Amino acid sequence: MAGAAAEQRRLATVVESWLGRPVLVVGDAMLDEWRFAESDRLCREAPAPVLTLRRRISAAGGAANTAVNVATLGGRAVLVAPVGADVAGDELHDCLDRAGVWDRTVNQPGRPTPVKRRMLAGNQILLREDSGDPDDTLDPEGVTRLLTALDCATEELRAAAGGEAPTLVVCDYGLGALSAPVRAWLVEQRERYATVALDAHDLADWRGLAPTVVTPSFAEATRLLARAGGATRPAAGPGLHLEHPDHDPADGPSELSVGAAPGGAHTTDVTDDSGDRPGPVGEPTPGEGRVALTGDGLSVTGTGVTVNTEAGAGVDRAVLAESRLAELRAHTGADVVAVTLDTEGAVVGGADGEPRRSHSTPVPASHAVGAGDAYLAAMTLALAADAPLPTAAQLAQLAATITVSDTGTCVCRREDLLTALDLPPETAGHPSLVGTDELEALVAEHREAGRSVVFTNGCFDVLHRGHVRYLEQARALGDLLIVAVNSDGSVRRLKGPDRPVNPVEDRGALLAALSCVDHVVVFEEDSPAALIEAVRPDVYVKGGDYPPELVPEAPLVRRLGGQVRTLGYVPDRSTSAIIERIRAHSQDREPEPDRSLDSHTRAS
Repeated sequence: MAGAAAEQRRLATVVESWLGRPVLVVGDAMLDEWRFAESDRLCREAPAPVLTLRRRISAAGGAANTAVNVATLGGRAVLVAPVGADVAGDELHDCLDRAGVWDRTVNQPGRPTPVKRRMLAGNQILLREDSGDPDDTLDPEGVTRLLTALDCATEELRAAAGGEAPTLVVCDYGLGALSAPVRAWLVEQRERYATVALDAHDLADWRGLAPTVVTPSFAEATRLLARAGGATRPAAGPGLHLEHPDHDPADGPSELSVGAAPGGAHTTDVTDDSGDRPGPVGEPTPGEGRVALTGDGLSVTGTGVTVNTEAGAGVDRAVLAESRLAELRAHTGADVVAVTLDTEGAVVGGADGEPRRSHSTPVPASHAVGAGDAYLAAMTLALAADAPLPTAAQLAQLAATITVSDTGTCVCRREDLLTALDLPPETAGHPSLVGTDELEALVAEHREAGRSVVFTNGCFDVLHRGHVRYLEQARALGDLLIVAVNSDGSVRRLKGPDRPVNPVEDRGALLAALSCVDHVVVFEEDSPAALIEAVRPDVYVKGGDYPPELVPEAPLVRRLGGQVRTLGYVPDRSTSAIIERIRAHSQDREPEPDRSLDSHTRAS
């Protein structure tokens, strides 16, 4: 249980650390329209249901929904995208305003806002009508205006973040917003962004961007490998064949159907040493529009990916993705590749070559629209906050999973994410008492994120104004403050048998409620030396008017590489003085006899 609690706190710490993180989102923005209807009869003209519209919902879609998720997760999101001067564009602006996204979209008269309209009955999608296609590209003037907006938004975010380089998220869904000149500008300006995330249907269009992370679907990943003309190996043994459409849909999960491999139970070599049948190169031909699973191990052909089916049951897309992560990183130039597998979760790989698998819960397709945007937003924010890759992958999958509970476009809020971690949002950043083991894990997480640690200790028996000012000053000396509290037994040994006045549970809870305190830990010993050894603070703080040289723990702290600071108390605000005043006041007022008790005694 303690380990699970420590893990939840580590994740919550990352969520807290990305608050206000500046993120610029650019790409294909669209409007999602949901029309909920009822049907209880068929029309006479055809065997089709007669629908009665009951409710209509509009939501941000595509790049706009990614920006909304960044904002609701706690980041500072700015959206740059072309939007039409139409009713759909007006509704999209309203969606962005409600979510707190900085709307820096570019008005494009004559170019309609892409819309995906879904008609539902009984929570089932009956049909979808799309408007907007790749032919709606920006004209030269539109490109110039979009590039100007990108440049201005980048500087606006940098200024708002005190000079910090913003994060960039590119959402290229093939609807014409990111034409070749825009892509070239983003590649050229790559150094202006600290972290770059790329979600593109055609990753080959983004060579040279060197993104921090790419999040292709399984179909997008296999298409990239096919176009790259990866090395092939001879096949042998039984094979399994996955039909793959020549052209993937512009959005949504990839649809792959399983069947017997063409030509019988055995496949032949994808290359021929004689040269009569050269291996495929570049785009698959119509006859090669498939992903083949054969008995040769794992290899890439012009048709996609192959895997050894003799490995037994359980061979799935996750196995395929894991085997090609290194090549996907090489072909995209990305530090991290996250291959999303729809309801099967995702496979993530980084520079260490260690694949990481995350899982999701299967849900109806109408529940999962936009879940990839939530995944992308959380993954980007976590990596921008310097979270370790396993933590970023875990938070991204959690953000995507908790959004799919109902029909509609998925949006994950920071509050939802913290609640899923069993930590209320108002206290997630300031946990109550933690154990020593948990504290060591938390400190390691903070250190990995580059944060400096301030440490102090004391009895804190009666919390007063002097304590609060002292702790606020201590917190200002670093990035987080750890307060070690003497146990009840330790306080009795140090202060006498009539102390503490308040038990350690109360003292710790009050300290943890202060906004300046990050973590609270109890120690049983009379000295915090063991905790100092474990935490290795950058700054050790004590209260008092004496110089740091007289602090007993000073030699230990300095040996561990830290510095020692002493902070003065507020006059006449010591715990002992407060307790003495309370006792003196109590003695001045003699309690009156309990008349009701005397009367009751006589009557009995």
